[in-house]
Amino acid sequence: MKFETKAVREGIVPDPTTGSIVPPIYQTATYVLERVGKDKGFDYTRSSNPTRATLEANLAALEGGTYGLSFASGMSAVDAVLKLLAPGDHVISVDDVYGGVSRLFDQIISTYGVEFTYVDMTDTKNIEAAIRPNTKMIWLETPTNPLVKITDLAAVNEIAKANNLLTAVDSTFATPYLLRPLELGIDIVVHSTTKYLSGHNQIIGGAVITNNEEIHQKLKFVQKSIGAVSSPFDCWLTLLGIKTLALRMEKHSDNGMAIAKFLDAHPKVERVMYPGLPSHKLHEVAKRQMKRFGGMMSFELKGGLAAGEKLMNSVKLCALAESLGAVETMITHPASMTHASVPVETRRARGLTDGLVRLSVGIEAVEDIIADLEQALAQV
Repeated sequence: MKFETKAVREGIVPDPTTGSIVPPIYQTATYVLERVGKDKGFDYTRSSNPTRATLEANLAALEGGTYGLSFASGMSAVDAVLKLLAPGDHVISVDDVYGGVSRLFDQIISTYGVEFTYVDMTDTKNIEAAIRPNTKMIWLETPTNPLVKITDLAAVNEIAKANNLLTAVDSTFATPYLLRPLELGIDIVVHSTTKYLSGHNQIIGGAVITNNEEIHQKLKFVQKSIGAVSSPFDCWLTLLGIKTLALRMEKHSDNGMAIAKFLDAHPKVERVMYPGLPSHKLHEVAKRQMKRFGGMMSFELKGGLAAGEKLMNSVKLCALAESLGAVETMITHPASMTHASVPVETRRARGLTDGLVRLSVGIEAVEDIIADLEQALAQV
């Protein structure tokens, strides 16, 4: 079954009671049992819910996986994966990791005795050099947020298998339409379903997909015990969003490439970070492991902080918003928005320059997006 068909149909069957082609929202907390000892699969919605089960089956199928779990947010999905670790364990993480994840690692998980080392994974030799006797997991994003770095997942898998390490990939930027890490040997895939999978800025959610039954059982226990599960209504909305994922990702990719080329040629732009451009450091790796290049990019303005703030205050169509991956084009200036509280030296050491802008390209007419960026850049 092709991806587009899976997105619309996998795990979804007409309601046996009414024939409804859209799965019902089982908005219930509990279920009446026929008798003691008879297990019909559902007893309490924190443990399981028919609407959530439908979404989880659909998510697993899209990733080419066996098991899917849906969470209340992307961060709760990340947190659940970290519960596979124990005090004294060591994690090697990509350096350009999402800020919320590094906050979770450094300020919460590390207090329980788990250690983290951050490395630039554009060169996988850095991963090998960071391995310790107590290393248990490699955590990465590809593409990363916000510098859009790429990591060679096949190479990571080789390193991990040779050293008996778990691998976990946040594939939110790519979505399973553009990249399926499990097919490259990765153990665990994580998504913020808030972004492209739901696609319409209407829910907060997360997901974990794996082929490993033992990992799934452990994570299922965490999901049930902690209770950070997605609501039936949010699951239903996510399922509706996923139906058009393939169509949207094609448009995001079309628009993304056109806008990356426009920005790359603009005299007020220092450089563009987009894996579809040949100038990207790992363009060839991205071309090999991704179907297309998506709608996420960052670019560096000449003029630093003042230029970034001026651009943010001059856009009209592009929404000044800190999220990404929806039908609307959204723009963010890390130095004055998401990373304003980070010390300047720390920010710059990570490559987050004062003039860095992150752009989540939507599905509007590409001519309108370019026209808005053009008029805003004229004010810089």
